[in-house]
Amino acid sequence: MSLSDCKYGSNTQKDHNHSLHSLPMAENYGKKSVRTLFDFRHTNVPENLDVKCVPLLFLTNLRRLSKVKVVSFLLGLTLTFLIMASYILMWDKKGLLFTPSPYQLRPAAFPTSTAVVSFEKNLIDMKMLVKIISSKQEYTPRRVPDEKDVIETDAHLFSVIPRHFLPGIKSPCWFEEFSGELSTDPYRRNLFTLRSKSFKTVCDHLRTNFHQHLHHRVGKHYRLRCLPYFYIIGQPKCGTTDLFHRLLLHPEVKFNTMKEPHWWTRKRFGYIRFKDGFQESFPVEDYLDLFDLAAHNIQEGISGNSSGDHRTLRLITGEASASTMWDNQAWSYLHGDREEETEPPFLAQDFIHAVQPDAKIIIMLRDPVERLYSDYLYFKMANKSAEDFHQKVVESVQLFQSCLSGRSLRSCVYNTSLSNVMPVRLNLGMYIVFLLDWLTVFHREQILVLRLEDYAANLKVTIKKVFDFLSVGPLSEQVEAALTKRPMSNTRRAADRNLGPMLPATRELLSKFHQPFNHKLAGVLANKAFLWTNT
Repeated sequence: MSLSDCKYGSNTQKDHNHSLHSLPMAENYGKKSVRTLFDFRHTNVPENLDVKCVPLLFLTNLRRLSKVKVVSFLLGLTLTFLIMASYILMWDKKGLLFTPSPYQLRPAAFPTSTAVVSFEKNLIDMKMLVKIISSKQEYTPRRVPDEKDVIETDAHLFSVIPRHFLPGIKSPCWFEEFSGELSTDPYRRNLFTLRSKSFKTVCDHLRTNFHQHLHHRVGKHYRLRCLPYFYIIGQPKCGTTDLFHRLLLHPEVKFNTMKEPHWWTRKRFGYIRFKDGFQESFPVEDYLDLFDLAAHNIQEGISGNSSGDHRTLRLITGEASASTMWDNQAWSYLHGDREEETEPPFLAQDFIHAVQPDAKIIIMLRDPVERLYSDYLYFKMANKSAEDFHQKVVESVQLFQSCLSGRSLRSCVYNTSLSNVMPVRLNLGMYIVFLLDWLTVFHREQILVLRLEDYAANLKVTIKKVFDFLSVGPLSEQVEAALTKRPMSNTRRAADRNLGPMLPATRELLSKFHQPFNHKLAGVLANKAFLWTNT
């Protein structure tokens, strides 16, 4: 064989390789690159180098070199071989070491193939990770803080809301003394009006006849205040928006002016988006204003001004902040100096229970695998793809596993620093951790847990279950028809639907990761449907 016979591959082979790499991912998942953490390929060497030509090329070039250069070259080659061999041996013994931050290593490209799939399985030993999660789920329930400690953290909140509510009224309401002038605008300083045009419109209507709804007694004026009767607390991308708007069609569930005030988890602490930092605390008075429209209608029933059989006394209101179930990050921002505390000292439910121990709690869940993909598509604005989602899932699972090596399961689930660096919100699908914490303060019969899959498959049956839970009357045929025919809210955008489903490898990884969480959830709820094995 002559040197002229040695070629790096024919043009036909190059064209074939190019055509393979140009195929779209949905059709040729096995040929397109997925970004992982390491890349040991030598990018300067052509892929199709004929191995039979290497000796001849090497000898030919070697004649042109001096002896010193040859010796230097051989020493460098030997040193490189020894270093690579040591890394390979260390890798085989210890596996891949996880890094605490995704920014410490620059990603590199790997072609997606059978070899790479097995490589990722080595990166994340799912059997071992599932065992770790299962063992760490057997933890002692959290210590519920004393009520006096809860009250001391927000004395103003508990000075505004009384310990007991008015009898004979279904909603948790009470009379609060109004000390301002009758001409005073009670909503002029409400911070919610600055961020919600619809609520500002409601306030414009309420202020026109505000004084007419005041209760007069012993020379003083009182206004009726109400808290929500029920809370839809989560989770995001599980159908809470659609459920909320359908509930509003019931004649006894009316006058809600804002679905997601996020007051218990964010705004009362002065945060709207944590990434924007502290802004301004929304006082409890502003939160109560959100339910004044319902309070005014209930007030008419108390005063005997409404027609009928005082059905206004059975009016209920609610809110549906999807952050209430899980988001307790504010504590880490407010008390970041307490490094010894690895878990939040207080949770949102501690405060809700302290002011309203009989509250009704509704939770909407879905297959956590699908929830995460929907969450990714909804909140990520650009450069979305199934491949990008896969990479972000891999990185997030790695980070969570790294956290488990030194912390408790609850600590990792609530860890704000970990949440901030994870590319996707993996922890929001660990439903059982949040549910168990809610069950430390609320009784099981006060919490209704639904599946989005059942809600979508049989809307009428699921809605009836909600109405029974809230103890509201049956619907007329006309209202029921309107409720069931209402288009679904907050559905997936057309551009996101065009991206197609997640990759099979991503689904498999997430299914295995969530399996121990789902298993315990199904056990606590005594319902195997929450295993999501058939979705």
